[in-house]
Amino acid sequence: MSKVYFSKNLSSENLVKLYKLEEDKLFGNIAIKVHSGEAGNQNFLHPEYFKDIIKYVNGTVVECNTAYDGKRNTTDKHLKLLKEHGWEKYFKVNLLDAEGPDKVLEIKEGKVIKKNYVGKDLKNYDSLLVLSHFKGHPMGGYGGALKQLSIGLASSYGKAYIHGAGDPSKIWTADHDKFLESMADAAKSIVDYFNGHIVYINVLANMSVDCDCCAKAEDPCMQDIGILLSTDPVAIDQAAIDLVYNSSDPGKKHLIERITSRNGLHTIESAAKLAIGSKEYELITID
Repeated sequence: MSKVYFSKNLSSENLVKLYKLEEDKLFGNIAIKVHSGEAGNQNFLHPEYFKDIIKYVNGTVVECNTAYDGKRNTTDKHLKLLKEHGWEKYFKVNLLDAEGPDKVLEIKEGKVIKKNYVGKDLKNYDSLLVLSHFKGHPMGGYGGALKQLSIGLASSYGKAYIHGAGDPSKIWTADHDKFLESMADAAKSIVDYFNGHIVYINVLANMSVDCDCCAKAEDPCMQDIGILLSTDPVAIDQAAIDLVYNSSDPGKKHLIERITSRNGLHTIESAAKLAIGSKEYELITID
């Protein structure tokens, strides 16, 4: 079974403590995937929270443009927002798809899509640290490690391609389960690309039913739970889901309804079938 480490201590110092458990997996030029936070969103995890771990890793914060209207759908607007939100104040930042052409990753075993379009600057990195804010999502049901691997690292065109299950013109109208399966396909391409040199952290805090991509998001509906770390993206997302479902917090009902109404667990199931991780895991609690 995959190992998933868990701590209730949400401090920035504890992020470093947990990371040290698997730091040997990363080497060379390290990309650190974060969510920059849409303008107006009140729930995203701010750069101050990640200062210690990003300084320790000595990597580069990476992001990609969005495929919908907002303050992050063009390079100029996104770079401005990254500065306004403080990411450039503390860290080296690389908007991976700031300029084209996209880097195309093949997905030979993909169930729905056979290509993944990512920011071309991904080629500059040897390994990847995925910092995910676990919460709900309007379309995917939930957002965690698998979403960061897929939608998160896809270029603006790549995001539309995944959402449209291979047809960007159907970004909002494609078969829903095909969209979820496309996310799993895209995640596989990133896992294959980095060949075992990825570490995942899910932070279960500020858990709203809405994503950090929403300019107007609902406030969190349940209490913070803690931090998870793993080298398995399927196991870490499954562990996060299980912690929410097994929580005694009555607010979990709202988040679970969001997850189930969007068939969110199908992404995890699809990724497991692609053998990029396992739903079976050992949860190891760290004080």
